[in-house]
Amino acid sequence: MKSILKPLLLTLCCFTGAAHAASDKPNIIFILADDLGYGDVHCLNPERCKIATPQMDQLAAQGMVFTDAHSSSSVCTPTRYGILTGRYNWRSRLQNGVLYGFDQPLIPPDRLTVAGFLKTQDYRTAAIGKWHLGLGLPTTHGKTTRGQRATNVDWKGRISGGPVELGFDYYYGISASLDMPPYIYIENDRFVGECTTTKAFHRKGPAHADFEAVDVLPEIGRQSVEYIQQQNADEPFFMYIALTSPHTPIAPSDDWKGNSELGVYGDFVMQTDAVIGEIVSAVDASGLAENTMIVVTSDNGCSAKPSKAKELEQQGHYSSAEFRGYKSDLWDGGHRVPFIVRWPAKVDPGSVSDQTICLTDLIATSAELAGSKLPETAGEDSVSFAPALKGEPMDSSRKGVIHHSIGGKFAYRQGKWKLLLATGSGGWTKEKMPAGTVAQLYDMTADPGEQNNLYNSHPEVAQRLLAQLQSDVKRGRSTDGPELSNDVPVKLKMSGLSKKGK
Repeated sequence: MKSILKPLLLTLCCFTGAAHAASDKPNIIFILADDLGYGDVHCLNPERCKIATPQMDQLAAQGMVFTDAHSSSSVCTPTRYGILTGRYNWRSRLQNGVLYGFDQPLIPPDRLTVAGFLKTQDYRTAAIGKWHLGLGLPTTHGKTTRGQRATNVDWKGRISGGPVELGFDYYYGISASLDMPPYIYIENDRFVGECTTTKAFHRKGPAHADFEAVDVLPEIGRQSVEYIQQQNADEPFFMYIALTSPHTPIAPSDDWKGNSELGVYGDFVMQTDAVIGEIVSAVDASGLAENTMIVVTSDNGCSAKPSKAKELEQQGHYSSAEFRGYKSDLWDGGHRVPFIVRWPAKVDPGSVSDQTICLTDLIATSAELAGSKLPETAGEDSVSFAPALKGEPMDSSRKGVIHHSIGGKFAYRQGKWKLLLATGSGGWTKEKMPAGTVAQLYDMTADPGEQNNLYNSHPEVAQRLLAQLQSDVKRGRSTDGPELSNDVPVKLKMSGLSKKGK
């Protein structure tokens, strides 16, 4: 991977920096794309990416690329839970699937989030974009909302259990994915207007008369830029910017249609890249760039069906790069994600790290950068990647990284080895597996495409990984510290693995 990136990185301009922020604590901007595949970023997949992503490519040239970064789940809601809490989603009530726009909050008010912790460290905090972690929507008769077409919402009432009760000073965005009602903006804990009509951006439901899917990505960009323009060097800030693209509905603006040779999906990825560029440009123009850490990543891999991934591959574009599978899957195409970090004050331009990290690592990293420590009861599955930014080894207290599919299947990655407790993808991808497959074991160094199943030939490795996974589940944490409890019993769904290799 280093040899692939280096020629491109050297051809791009290196960022020269701006005035150093007065605060020793860095500003932190975490930009989360929605369903952006590892191979959709050109500098990560130069031979088989046919979409131009100049803004992310330039950001990579100015900072560090992590080539082995993973979302904690292969779908969106559980990954977002992990990002904000530093805890795997399956320790909560969400054992599989995702939430919808009218569902109740997944994060309880007493759970420490990245934003809540950074507020204790004198940070300003803001969340802009897609929430998708449940909200306590006000109702007209006191009963909670249910389903995808709730008719009892009080559009003038106060929303509970959302970002402003979980550590964010400011929020502007939408309740869930852009294809899930209600179709209306939320500011802090109030709706912006009322839903007076019905629309369908795939799923039919209540909508504000002026709400259109095509406008949401540009609006997230505008709101993010405005917030950055209000900041100064005297007080550090944290921004969690959750884009709605290139997730469905794939709806590029008119001025982006036709810009790609790959149809609307390519157009939408290009527009996503441009919005990221607008946010980065706002940081540069503010004079705060030198001590601002910008992270660009994705909540999971590319979604194969809406992107028409197989058709794109016939045109030479591989959204999952050399990795197997797509969004929803246990194979790496489901959860290995782009992860680019720019921080001119601390990170060398054009640097690359192959250390394995997880999106749950944000809260531990933020704590270290703020010069503090997390409580022992928070960030149970979070390890700081701050040392990796300096080219140093990360803390080894977490033995491995746990992957989770939309169907609730588990995989365990430790070093070069990866064990899947599934006979197939664990998600939506349907591929015929060899007869008698009960589990999968891959050497990710020799076989990153997960084609050569070594489970039968290395049963001792499989059992070692299984034992560590079971320990991490039982202990309520995967890092050092006191044992904690999962919110609900956790079932590993081991298929025939428990009968093999003993």
